[in-house]
Amino acid sequence: MSLISMPFVDSGVDTALHVVAAVVLVGTIAAAAYGFWRIHELPIQKAHSKEHHQIGLITALTWIGFIWHWVWVIAVVIAFIDGEQALRRIRDIWKGTVEENTGVSQPQLVSGQVVSEQEVSAEEVNNNKEAEHA
Repeated sequence: MSLISMPFVDSGVDTALHVVAAVVLVGTIAAAAYGFWRIHELPIQKAHSKEHHQIGLITALTWIGFIWHWVWVIAVVIAFIDGEQALRRIRDIWKGTVEENTGVSQPQLVSGQVVSEQEVSAEEVNNNKEAEHA
């Protein structure tokens, strides 16, 4: 075999390799397109699973997001964030109150400093241990 001759040229192996390459190319493009589609439909699926009140808006934003991708980001935010709960939480933070059903405790004022219940209970445990050792 010389340096100028090409292996597998004008043979059945050459054709088979071209067919395999074409199948791999088409399969790769199809898999990438399917993956892109599944990721792109994620806001709609999430809205349906949460029975979101704005399913129509999320669907429209998702379709527009195929052209302008930043619109798709807005659809994701609307689908994954519960707007009513977020507004209630912001209102409570603004007013300085925390709802009891969130599991977040109110801060307490101890010797002029604001501390949480966990810190107060940790101080009590340390004080009790010190009293036992004394």
